[in-house]
Amino acid sequence: MTRLLESDIEEELKKLTGWSVKNDKLHKEFQFDNFNQAFGFMTRAAMEIEKMNHHPEWFNVYNRITVDLTTHDADGITNNDVNLAKILNSLI
Repeated sequence: MTRLLESDIEEELKKLTGWSVKNDKLHKEFQFDNFNQAFGFMTRAAMEIEKMNHHPEWFNVYNRITVDLTTHDADGITNNDVNLAKILNSLI
């Protein structure tokens, strides 16, 4: 897996609603109406994540989920991270 160039990341961010780069990772904070909706999102996401075998760094508090995506083997953001971000956005 090859790390994306900064210019490639900037182009991809234009297509990724709500995502930014924070600490060299794709970053987004999802907010839901309640814990059940947030947990349901995580459950749906987990099925897609497992298919990809590309696991995010995520953190849940009540109705909020913070997601950071990076590919540790490439020491940065790759197409796998971009693809997972697109999948996560599609699950809302």
